[in-house]
Amino acid sequence: MADVSELAVTYAALILADDNVAITADKLSKLVEAAGVTVQPFWPALFARVLAGKKVDDILLSGGGGAAPAAAPVATSAAPAKEAPKEEKKKKEEPKEEEDEDMGLGLFD
Repeated sequence: MADVSELAVTYAALILADDNVAITADKLSKLVEAAGVTVQPFWPALFARVLAGKKVDDILLSGGGGAAPAAAPVATSAAPAKEAPKEEKKKKEEPKEEEDEDMGLGLFD
């Protein structure tokens, strides 16, 4: 989980980006200080270097880099699907195999 210092500088960067102001270490420090939060001096400099020349809106709208790709949309037909007959449901209810039966293949035999 992010600590208070990182969150404070993140919010300061979002405020600057929302106001279309260039994100610099000095401006980040002033905003964090005005909020009454004490942060280590490397946080504003780090954020300023990472965000230099980048649009924060584009970063936010990109969806991040660590997530799995979105699933492809499933094609659907215009006609509503009919309910499956009850007979098919009965066929699917086959008795379960006895998986708990000891087959003599234990890990520590």
